[in-house]
Amino acid sequence: MPDFECIQFGVRDRVATITLDRPKAGNAMNLALTRELGQAAQICDRDPTIKTVLLTGKGRFFCVGGDLKAFSTFGDEADLRVKALADELHKAISIFARMSAPLVVAVNGPAAGAGFSLSLVGDYVVAAQSATFSMAYTAAGLSPDGSSTYFLPRLVGLRRAQELAFTNRTLDANDAMEWGLVTRVVTDEALLDEAAAICSRLAAGPADAQATVKKLLLCSLGNGLEEQMELEGRAISRAAVSIDGIEGVHAFTEKRKPLFG
Repeated sequence: MPDFECIQFGVRDRVATITLDRPKAGNAMNLALTRELGQAAQICDRDPTIKTVLLTGKGRFFCVGGDLKAFSTFGDEADLRVKALADELHKAISIFARMSAPLVVAVNGPAAGAGFSLSLVGDYVVAAQSATFSMAYTAAGLSPDGSSTYFLPRLVGLRRAQELAFTNRTLDANDAMEWGLVTRVVTDEALLDEAAAICSRLAAGPADAQATVKKLLLCSLGNGLEEQMELEGRAISRAAVSIDGIEGVHAFTEKRKPLFG
């Protein structure tokens, strides 16, 4: 296990928990944090015993975005150093999006810039009542990164994505749920308990079927109808002869709770 400095990482009961751990800086992303996030994502991707991943932030903020204080010191190397940071973040996000385990994001406070982008990657996103969401990039003279221009139009539509990107409008948690950015909103006090309950439920589910759901949804908007249906047909036929598929069908017909591996 790597010796992390900017995140906390642990695994318990088949659930991996990643906590952004720069609370005094609002969990702002520097190169070290993004590298560690990618390392943690790789562990989650490669370890078959990990069935679900929980991502959250420590302290009052989920993540305020890139560490602009650090950016201001880059000088003539700003383009190279910001690109290196973006590359590390994108590596982590790509793994999160494509790994088999569902990603549950618990947004414990403001999510801005790259923090906003990171929240979009979750397969299930639960937000505390105090959470807020803002792209914030152009307010600092920057353009979006962190997959936001990919996921955001797909979640909220082009017009709403344009509004968020150009005006940096801040959405509260309830607005974010109405717009389709988050799955559920709970009180601040209930956030981690709610996220833990979701993770436990997913960890007890059929891992291969859940991994297939992720793959099918990720590729759906890039495929035509017949291509997507062919992928669905091939996937469900494989699932039907899998251990979990056989157990799930038998449990249904026997009117009992399935016991997935």
